[in-house]
Amino acid sequence: MAEFEVAYLPIGVPTFDLESAGNEFLKTKRLLEGITDYVKAPDEMLLTMDKLRAFLDEINPDFMILQNVTFANAAYAGEVANRFSCPIVLWTLPEPVIDGTRLRLNSLTGAYSAANMLKHMGVRYFTYIFGSPDEEQVCGTLASAIGAAKVLWQMRGIKLATVGHTPEGFGFGRALDTELLKNFHVALETVEVRELEQKARTFSDSDVEEYMKAAESKICGLDRIPENNRLDFARLYRAYLEYVQEHGIAALSSRCWPDFFVSYGTPVCAVLGLLNDLGVAAACEADTYGALSMYIGQQLSGEPVFFGDPVSVDEQENTITYWHCGTAACSLAREDTKAVAGVHCNRKIGPTLEFGCRACRHVTVFRIGRKPDGKFRFFILEGEALDKPQQFYGTSVVVKVKSHAMQVVNDSVQEGFEPHFCVIYGDCAQALEILGGMLEMEVCKY
Repeated sequence: MAEFEVAYLPIGVPTFDLESAGNEFLKTKRLLEGITDYVKAPDEMLLTMDKLRAFLDEINPDFMILQNVTFANAAYAGEVANRFSCPIVLWTLPEPVIDGTRLRLNSLTGAYSAANMLKHMGVRYFTYIFGSPDEEQVCGTLASAIGAAKVLWQMRGIKLATVGHTPEGFGFGRALDTELLKNFHVALETVEVRELEQKARTFSDSDVEEYMKAAESKICGLDRIPENNRLDFARLYRAYLEYVQEHGIAALSSRCWPDFFVSYGTPVCAVLGLLNDLGVAAACEADTYGALSMYIGQQLSGEPVFFGDPVSVDEQENTITYWHCGTAACSLAREDTKAVAGVHCNRKIGPTLEFGCRACRHVTVFRIGRKPDGKFRFFILEGEALDKPQQFYGTSVVVKVKSHAMQVVNDSVQEGFEPHFCVIYGDCAQALEILGGMLEMEVCKY
């Protein structure tokens, strides 16, 4: 597979202050090289159409940064849009000096010319930046835009698996293969629960010894779970992991209750938690869009993502508690307790995972929502994961939000958002907002 490629296009004309433009050009190249290893930049500014065309012949970008180092007429942007259809950043440089004499760059006029051409060429969304490459805000926006574009590139061709069907009343997580492919470029693969249960039952005790050891290295207290449940959990872990590896699955949503309690006798909760720790985004209750939300968050943050329900609001602390029965990645557990094996809060069968999640200065709550008209939208909420113990049986994280917690709940309930959300360990709000724009989806920031 080809590597992700970021193309830097410093366009302009030679009739402006080339010393000032050249300084910004060199600073921009250094900035981009510090943000990503995937940048392809020209050796000199592209100050004629011939130089632009020659550079375009050399690249195959997945993301482009179109920077007006000086004014350039609309033909430059037209040539770019005619050649490539990947996401674009349009970047204006501020005037270096305002002293009553000549206009040094006229970059802003060039941006208007470029934007007008891009829109008329059918480019419905681009990220716009105004500022110098040595500004912190510019660096942050560029990093977010590159991160969003890379996730978009990564999603093309990945496989998302759904194990079984959503339970009755949980249809919000159900996805069609055509919808996922059309809107997110993601292929959907389905497998019945009984297939993985049957595969798990074929393994002997010795067949799953290494899987049990791997689980025991991450989960405390597994020895307190009855032996038959412990071994059946290890069998199920091997069945899921082999399925994921053999089929090249990047994210997975799995039915859990009642099947694994009734027909198999052991829950799948801890199995999903271990998959999350291995970098396979795994959601329960067969929530396919929840699993895709987790995948996106995982790619942006480089860490496993918490998946759960909003279950409690503390207006005094301005917090929302997110919880689920026990499927969170072990690496999200508080350092003082680690991840502990327990039994399901309702069914009293284990192993599930039991812990409060560790604190984090910046977290982002996220959800890909599907509206009644079939269109998609992004839920984005910024906050902080507090240093709180386990709130209920299962796994939980308490998020102090930047806005007003009760208002967030009131508004998102009124808007009909799904009851499952992801808590991403990282400040990913801007990247998610840009990704929503790239996918031409409504962005709902709370």
